[in-house]
Amino acid sequence: MHNPPLSLYIHIPWCVQKCPYCDFNSHGLKSSLPEQEYIAHLLDDLAEDAKRIGTRPVTTIFIGGGTPSLFSEQGIARLLNGVKERVNLAADAEITLEANPGTVEAGRFKGYVEAGVNRISVGIQSFQTKHLDVLGRIHSASQAEDAIHQAHQAGLNSFNLDLMHGLPDQSIDNAMSDLDKAIALNPAHLSWYQLTIEPNTPFYSKPPELPEDDILWDIQTHGHQRLKAAGYQQYEISGYSKPGFQCQHNLNYWRFGDYLGIGCGAHGKITDVPNNTIWRTVKVKHPRGYMEMARPYLDKQHPVAEEDLAFEFFMNRFRLVEPCPKADFTRYTGTVLTGEQQNSLDEAIDKGMLVSTDTHWQVTDRGRQYLNTLLAAFV
Repeated sequence: MHNPPLSLYIHIPWCVQKCPYCDFNSHGLKSSLPEQEYIAHLLDDLAEDAKRIGTRPVTTIFIGGGTPSLFSEQGIARLLNGVKERVNLAADAEITLEANPGTVEAGRFKGYVEAGVNRISVGIQSFQTKHLDVLGRIHSASQAEDAIHQAHQAGLNSFNLDLMHGLPDQSIDNAMSDLDKAIALNPAHLSWYQLTIEPNTPFYSKPPELPEDDILWDIQTHGHQRLKAAGYQQYEISGYSKPGFQCQHNLNYWRFGDYLGIGCGAHGKITDVPNNTIWRTVKVKHPRGYMEMARPYLDKQHPVAEEDLAFEFFMNRFRLVEPCPKADFTRYTGTVLTGEQQNSLDEAIDKGMLVSTDTHWQVTDRGRQYLNTLLAAFV
């Protein structure tokens, strides 16, 4: 077993209001934002986690939520400076901050860049008022465009635009109108993903009427063609980028890399080479509990069982368009494939879901289309 690359995820849980489709650990802001208090706890949390990694370099940081752009530029600067004091942050680290157009004041992105952020992810979801209203978004289409123009002007290495499709009552033409608008704004990266109804959300208890499967398939097919024609390369199921602008943080997730997770409800994955073990960690979920020093930040942790390693490895790697090096399985899991697992891979090859060479596995378009079926063999 070898240590994979290491990332850091930082969770900021507050939003102006929670969207009805969102199942993330986020909370509507009902009082003043405890920015300084929460940052202090984040850094204490990181100091504890840093004991597990020694001098291993952190290659990417992702500040997600919630709505991290509720925090001031000065707060983000304090946070990132504190991170650099506690871990070995690579000089060329990708540092991403999620932003909601409705919380970004004029010039805010420039301040984030000065604080050390070099990549912004803007949660647009749609440019159409009727869809923004249904999705519970607090920004307008014009605010979305303004935020993207700010991102262009801020001196960022890259920025991402989040866009949904398969929205209630959405037609192919309507979905393509949104996508064309996004492409025209020329982000280096586009996360283009289908709305799904998740448990424990308002949309789950009162589901909106979504497009039929045939329409969803046509939206995906037409959209993929448009993105490809515009120079975007698909590198992950919902990830498209201009050449050289893939999200390195997400790539590390999908390549079965390690990551520290700090902040309330944050998840982590840490490889323990001396004990040939991979640990999963979860922090205390609720903000008030997380900031109550009578409780530790770590809520629970467990080693990944040997029988689950193949599923977890392939669940991540097979999301990617790039070939998967076969050597990485043993290198990063510390195990070898069982005869039954190899038979499952051979069966996927026979069904046209997977291509195999001496050194790599490659998921086919059919395999990505039926990814859950492909992975079910490893459960």
